[in-house]
Amino acid sequence: QVQLVESGGGLVQAGGSLRLSCAASGFTFSSYIMAWFRQAPGKEREFVAAINLSGGSTFYANSVKGRFTISRDNAKNTVYLQMNSLKPEDTALYYCAALDDGSWLEPESYDYWGQGTQVTVSS
Repeated sequence: QVQLVESGGGLVQAGGSLRLSCAASGFTFSSYIMAWFRQAPGKEREFVAAINLSGGSTFYANSVKGRFTISRDNAKNTVYLQMNSLKPEDTALYYCAALDDGSWLEPESYDYWGQGTQVTVSS
């Protein structure tokens, strides 16, 4: 049974930091590109960051570049998102996702999804 379980969300003031984690099970984690997406109320799900199989290559949305860092630990089957200098516009439900093959940017390409963790940034 495939599972992606996100944790680490919460309420933080603008300028603060959070670290999200996503624990994977039920599939060969090291064989999948991993990514974070987010969805704010009334908006479409949007790409945040992705990381390749080894962790040596990463890609970020322009809106988070320089503030967020994605990483993975294949020994622990876990992907992380370190979020610094948070802004109110970062408020959203954050999802992790696993991709076997396809476009890193398109949600429809991803094979597995977590249930999400809420991040709320107050001004």
